[in-house]
Amino acid sequence: MKRLAALLALCLLLLSCLVLAADAPQAPVTILFTHDTHSHFLPSAETGGGQSGGYTRLYTLLEQQRAAAPGAVITLDGGDFSMGTLFQTVYTTEAAELRMLGAMGYDVTTFGNHEYDFRAQGLADMLNAALDSGDPLPAIVQGNYRPLTTQNTDGNTEISDDTLSVSAAVQSALDRYGVTDYTVIERDGVRFAIFGLLGEDADACAPMSGMAFEPIADAAQRIVADIEQNADADYVICLSHSGTSSDPGKSEDQLLARAVDGIDVIISGHTHTTLAEPIVENGTLIVSAGEYTQNLGVLTLSKDADGETVLENYQLIPVDETVADDPGMLELTEQFKQTVQEQYLDAYDMEFDEVLAEAPFDFTPISEFGLTPGEDPLGNLIADSYIHAVREAEGDDYIPVDFAVVATGVIRGSFAQGDITVSDAFNVSSLGSGADGTPGYPLIAVYVTGRELRDAFEVDASVSPLMPAARLYGAGMHWEFNTRRMIFNKVTDAWQVLEDGTAVPLEDDRLYRVITGLYSGQMLGTVNAQSFGLLTVSPRKADGSEVTDFEQCIVYNPDGTEVKEWFALASYLRALEVVPDRYAAPEGRKVVYSSLNPVDLFKNPNWITLTVLGLALVLIAVIVLIVLLIRRRRRRSRSRL
Repeated sequence: MKRLAALLALCLLLLSCLVLAADAPQAPVTILFTHDTHSHFLPSAETGGGQSGGYTRLYTLLEQQRAAAPGAVITLDGGDFSMGTLFQTVYTTEAAELRMLGAMGYDVTTFGNHEYDFRAQGLADMLNAALDSGDPLPAIVQGNYRPLTTQNTDGNTEISDDTLSVSAAVQSALDRYGVTDYTVIERDGVRFAIFGLLGEDADACAPMSGMAFEPIADAAQRIVADIEQNADADYVICLSHSGTSSDPGKSEDQLLARAVDGIDVIISGHTHTTLAEPIVENGTLIVSAGEYTQNLGVLTLSKDADGETVLENYQLIPVDETVADDPGMLELTEQFKQTVQEQYLDAYDMEFDEVLAEAPFDFTPISEFGLTPGEDPLGNLIADSYIHAVREAEGDDYIPVDFAVVATGVIRGSFAQGDITVSDAFNVSSLGSGADGTPGYPLIAVYVTGRELRDAFEVDASVSPLMPAARLYGAGMHWEFNTRRMIFNKVTDAWQVLEDGTAVPLEDDRLYRVITGLYSGQMLGTVNAQSFGLLTVSPRKADGSEVTDFEQCIVYNPDGTEVKEWFALASYLRALEVVPDRYAAPEGRKVVYSSLNPVDLFKNPNWITLTVLGLALVLIAVIVLIVLLIRRRRRRSRSRL
């Protein structure tokens, strides 16, 4: 009897232990994360001295954090791991970025919009090159961006056989790599379900991706439901290349978190945001570590007794000069540098670390570039380089350039005081590829009327506060605008500036030759949509016919190669040798002021202001008439009494 009682007591004790164990909080887990690293293998020079970022240093921090973490650790990336330095030039042939992520022990990444800069075929080539290398590689998740098919597009949209062929090649590469909506990683008994999305703005930033877009909330609801039913996950993590914004209506990842239950963490890329503290929406933690490997994000979580996610710790660790380069990563980087030299730079007769010019001063740091509406010397330098490059390319056949223009959105780096190398110049204008399929957007030559130039300046004045990537910097033109004036009529003056400095009034119907990059030229054609149809810029050919294919407007060197944006800047710097002092400060090419003076407010009104003023006068007249009628009725009523 005593033995039976003891046995029962032991069973009760074991049962209570099991119950307590089931209710006990789970051990902490750590998520190490980055996003928007943009091919930054090496540290970048900063204004004021010093260097930041670089995979070579990042790996050192990753290893330190893995060793120090108390429990399970996973390492994740939120996309745009490519496009930003010379290493991207071997993207399709070597998959250098993806292989570096694998070498650093990343578990999972996703695609950002810049992974499509070499178009769909380029993505397929990159994935195949990565697999053919035999190197360790991260898993890739992507749940809402699919190769085009006749089933996932509008039934009225015609898809060419060539497009379908490329889409099939992309799908084959995705299947071969094993790209899925989500993946499950089990580590130290903890199961992490990780899925990937690409946002609406990111899709708009990849106009030649050749992919079909599914709204992120729709995709997330479908994927999370699948995870809940089949994955038995402790944590659900979204790698979202969508981003956050100070404008609640445009903060895609916050909108996503509100719309979809069951996501524990969103690693938010695309907008290059740095969040000192997580944003909490609908129980979801939204985190961002900034761009260009400047920080390593460290997020430590646990589960309480009720299974709710608990934030234990969050920090962004700077990847700065206090962090040593990892020797193994340095060696691998040097190998890729040599490949870049042989496969890309030799054709331009330039070397990776060749010094082009000396900068006696700092330019605006890229983290601050374009934040204000005024002129910027870096933009001036780039615009001047376009004119220099076209003059060199066309030689005796040079057609004078009336206006060279560059937009904030395509400027990806800046220059610090000291030597400027080929690598530095490429970093500034590193985006895209041309019709030839080689890295770097080419320059194009188009024609616009004087009236349309004013509208382009109006986009700079009225649209760029809502879309800073549209801020313009130019050479050959001067424009002024008052930030206090009515939207779409903020520009008060504009004129052409000849090479000798002479100011010449713009002629509304004259065609002016404009030089810009391929991507910026394509964006000129979207002015109509950006301004709700109130402004119009229709790029034309020299004969006045409308441009339908901007690749037909590419500027070529005498040897038949495209004049790339980055090469225009590099060759101009090489010709300068020392950057002139005139680039140390604005030169008055663009004047921005804020005035409530009535003369400044209504000077040179366009039809928009005149229409609004006319409507306002009509409204005032109607109100006055109504008031007079009411008074007259009251007087009549009183007289009857």
